[in-house]
Amino acid sequence: MPLTHTEGESNTSAARADWSSRATGPKSAPLLKRDSDAFLHQSLSTPCAATIAKAEGIWIEDLDGNRFMDFHGNSVHHIGYGHPRLVAAIKDQLDTLPFAPRRFTNGPAVELAEKLAKISPGDLGKVLFTTGGSDANEVALKIARAATGRFKTLSFWDAFHGAGFGAASVGGEATFRSHIAGPLLPGAEHVAPFACYRCPYGHAGPDVCGLACANMVDFVLEREGDIAAVIAEPMRAVPYVPPPGFWAQVRAACDRHGALLIMDEIPTGLGKTGKMFAFEHDGVVPDIVTLGKALGGGILPIAAVVAQHDLDVCGDYAIGHYTHEKNPVTARAALTTIEIIEDEGLVERSAELGAYAINRLCETLADCAIVGDIRGRGLMFGIEIVQDRDAKIPGNDLAEMIYYRCLDAGLSFKISQGCVLTLSPPLTIGRDDLDLALGIIENTIAAVAASGQS
Repeated sequence: MPLTHTEGESNTSAARADWSSRATGPKSAPLLKRDSDAFLHQSLSTPCAATIAKAEGIWIEDLDGNRFMDFHGNSVHHIGYGHPRLVAAIKDQLDTLPFAPRRFTNGPAVELAEKLAKISPGDLGKVLFTTGGSDANEVALKIARAATGRFKTLSFWDAFHGAGFGAASVGGEATFRSHIAGPLLPGAEHVAPFACYRCPYGHAGPDVCGLACANMVDFVLEREGDIAAVIAEPMRAVPYVPPPGFWAQVRAACDRHGALLIMDEIPTGLGKTGKMFAFEHDGVVPDIVTLGKALGGGILPIAAVVAQHDLDVCGDYAIGHYTHEKNPVTARAALTTIEIIEDEGLVERSAELGAYAINRLCETLADCAIVGDIRGRGLMFGIEIVQDRDAKIPGNDLAEMIYYRCLDAGLSFKISQGCVLTLSPPLTIGRDDLDLALGIIENTIAAVAASGQS
């Protein structure tokens, strides 16, 4: 029998209490208190759950000496933390040119723009930098408005595109929408995402369900008639992989109805899914792609908008105009990060290790009653925990219990949608460390499942 809700709550509370006692060790507790006193409180951020004193490679360490393999990293640590080549490049750039005022160009910024154009498929090649992914998505929306003369957008419920007003409007996560008093950006239409776990058509199978969602995109584009752009994550970082043909149908619908296609590659780009861009798996090229997070190598904040050449239509407007738009230090960090990804073959490594990890988990957890699904691409994969495999009842309490036990064993990751163990290690991870982490996951899930059978 699966664990009941009550049993899960009781065990989860104990696991959370055990973890809390570790996270608030004698050195960590004072800093956590000072942090809570100093910062505005907000969901998912402050108060904090733990401290960090060191980050190196795949490892993070708190002030009390507890070490964890980081399989979350806010999707910034593609090349691991503190890559020596990146640190050296940043130090050298600081000594050479630490800043460039607006209207003055510099070598690193131009080189980065040229590199992004070179690695981007199709006619993607005109670039603008921002300091974060939310801003990059808002710049993309401004370009779409200027290019089409329209203001409406179409995006997906449950998607995340950033915390700014425009980005939160096109995003679909309630946490970033419901707290704001008054209306968000007008004209932000939403449809159900592919492979939505609440979809009433899910019984027909993910391919049928997903393609029904693609048809809904076409339906709304036709009925509205004046949508500027569809903005979406090519693979949802939950993670959910699009069904075959989904993006081809959406791309065709955009072309039929005069809407641009904007792909938000902020968590999935730069090799995370086993391709330089996640949309390459699906044989489409968007009109605009946004990048961020890992672009700064896990050290500095930088994001980018890469648009097709014929979308260079905003010359009379300031669509970004950020103080650090062409910062030579952040540009050098991004350029070096891309070079490291290329020179170390990390895109191919992600594809190889990701396939190995997913295949191993599918084999070792095949008969586990609380595992509802295992899915992903490259080194972005997830394990859906359920109370009942046949009924697909989400196992939120079980997932949280597994999470805290894995933390106690030295592995950190993220829970998505309440019950999906979302695993996103650096592309530099060694096979031995990957095996160690997978073993922690497998043993913990098996132990939790067994406790419900006794």
